[in-house]
Amino acid sequence: MTQYVKIPKERVGVIIGPKGETKKLIEDKTACQLEIDSESGKVDITCEEDPLKEFRVLETIKAIGRGFSPEKALELLDDEMLMLEVIDLSDVANTPKELQRIKGRIIGRNGRTRELAETLINVKISVYGKTVSVLGHPEQNTIIRTAIRMLLDGATHGAVYKFLEKKHQELLQSQLGSVDFY
Repeated sequence: MTQYVKIPKERVGVIIGPKGETKKLIEDKTACQLEIDSESGKVDITCEEDPLKEFRVLETIKAIGRGFSPEKALELLDDEMLMLEVIDLSDVANTPKELQRIKGRIIGRNGRTRELAETLINVKISVYGKTVSVLGHPEQNTIIRTAIRMLLDGATHGAVYKFLEKKHQELLQSQLGSVDFY
């Protein structure tokens, strides 16, 4: 079975990689074939044996298309709990100026907000085009989605930082709770 995804044309070169290395790495790692149309940005993915692997490759290509580096996106192939979540900002931004403002709030001054969110919740965030994309485990993605929603709804950065700190502590507690001590 063949799946396809369309990505921005300016990201096609990133999927191919220098001398085709990234494309070859994905194909070798997954035993899937990638057919890339650099004119349209369409990527066909064919995995003969494994439909689940095909889905993971599709998510990996989508992640690269949404601004993640191949190194970060390839983690989707190694960790089956890792999920890509894409949040469309065009629903909340009516003008290009408004979109810039919203993206600026999510990134923060000198990238501080994004960096803090990535560090505290252990996710990767890409703000690209009209989207914010998150690579993380389901509970982490839920936390980041809530933090982004808070920023979109006008919450102060301080309130969002407090929320992220609290969730960071909760994540630490839940991880400690699941470790058995002998």
